[in-house]
Amino acid sequence: MTEQNFPKYRQHLNLMMKRMSNELAAPASGFAQLRRESLVNGRLSRKIKELIALGIAIAARCDACIAYHVHDALRASGAARGEIVETIGVAMMMGGGPATMYGCHAFEALEQFETERAEEAAERASRNVD
Repeated sequence: MTEQNFPKYRQHLNLMMKRMSNELAAPASGFAQLRRESLVNGRLSRKIKELIALGIAIAARCDACIAYHVHDALRASGAARGEIVETIGVAMMMGGGPATMYGCHAFEALEQFETERAEEAAERASRNVD
């Protein structure tokens, strides 16, 4: 069994997308615009939209999508742990056994991004104390 490091995986994907964008500028720009516009607060908040995207990522079995949407649900949207965990549960219900396995990936990503956030907060706090 290999453990995925979702924060590092997301960083790697960011680098790859930047490199790929240099050669595929129009499609990359189009996707970036689609993403931005789709996540704007409207009748559904950005948080709800990120949770929907996470549920779809789990059901679609996309680890890269899981990395992004767990991160963005926590950081950009302010989703609580319980909201993300419930989203995993709904995805499991909709996707059956395969989604349950990818739900485990999402749960692991959640724990890793929470640890990363706590470590960053502790580091900021220690700099402010010194």
